[in-house]
Amino acid sequence: MIYVVATLTIKPETRAEFIAAATACIKETRKEPGCKTYLFTAELDDPGAFRIFEEWESDEALKAHFHAPHMKRFQAAMGGFGIKGMTVHRYEIASVGPLR
Repeated sequence: MIYVVATLTIKPETRAEFIAAATACIKETRKEPGCKTYLFTAELDDPGAFRIFEEWESDEALKAHFHAPHMKRFQAAMGGFGIKGMTVHRYEIASVGPLR
């Protein structure tokens, strides 16, 4: 299982446009083969801050995601949101189970 965890900070005044672009990307990404979870969340105390969590069945599925037309559109739009900061980490997990 492949996990991608990201933090993203944009100019707060571009929030509505970012949410519209992200929502379109999310809708299509969730239809992709191998996508288990694709989630954006907003920080409650910072209107420009978002967290992204992705869960993929395989590295191949994640790689295909980056070539999908909707992902290319979203990446092209990113320049218009005034990105102030971003971190992205990829994790490969060998096993997953309940916490207790």
